[in-house]
Amino acid sequence: MRLDDSRRSDNVEDERGSGSAFGGYGLHLGLGGTLLVLAVGYFMGISPQTLLGVLNGAPDSGAASAPAAAPANDPTSVAQVDFVKAVLGETEDVWTAYFRQRGQTYTPPKLVLFSGSISSACGLANAAAGPFYCPGDQRVYLDLSFFRQLATQFGAPGDFARAYVIAHEVGHHVQDLQGISSSAERAEERTSQIGANHVSIEVELQADCYAGVWAAQANRVHKILEPGDLEQGLKAASSVGDDTLQKRMQGTVVPDSFTHGTSAQRVKWFRRGFDSGQIENCDTFNAGSAL
Repeated sequence: MRLDDSRRSDNVEDERGSGSAFGGYGLHLGLGGTLLVLAVGYFMGISPQTLLGVLNGAPDSGAASAPAAAPANDPTSVAQVDFVKAVLGETEDVWTAYFRQRGQTYTPPKLVLFSGSISSACGLANAAAGPFYCPGDQRVYLDLSFFRQLATQFGAPGDFARAYVIAHEVGHHVQDLQGISSSAERAEERTSQIGANHVSIEVELQADCYAGVWAAQANRVHKILEPGDLEQGLKAASSVGDDTLQKRMQGTVVPDSFTHGTSAQRVKWFRRGFDSGQIENCDTFNAGSAL
């Protein structure tokens, strides 16, 4: 990615080193182990409380720890923070312009860097849960060690794969500002578990589409993409499809338990946003059988 000329965001809060261990909270990793829990947390849905509830109530399959965080002054860590600030700045520029064109004001989210664990308005979260957006405080939470896990455990290395993670979570913030998150949450509460899972899929795929729209618009204005970048993003989307993760972890696929969409769906909606560059093409809620 070409980010040298990108504006660095001032909305990054570095809380690394201030987290606390989870030992006394009884949080355990279920759902087949670390990788699947990372996948669930990787692209957090509209209700982070749901994931935290899973972590509290799932059968104990052994606690897992996130990779040790690099010191804040480590050259790799410094470069990663600069990267996060640049990508976040690009999301701010794109969504500010989008809202302004519609006579609205975009209030950007804060992005909180943490290591180990962090307390948010959505509850206490562990790095093993992956990046997430919390609508309660309108913040995106990210442990930089996840970038290494994204490359090694998910098989999705590269700058644009990492940018996709951030853009997806910011996509949830855009949904929150639009009132989509609260509407979807109410819809989940009114239906069965299978129905709620379907709503969650619609929310997640729309955030994928929003990430694609962001990439297209940022590239149109600032030419941030280099050859191979788009393929990195598509690979990241594919690697966290529910079907792919279930096959990897348990050898079987249970569609009724999907909450984020299949690999094909995630690729499709990210690509749809990227190819059109228009948020109006991201209406997953009325896609019907075309979802």
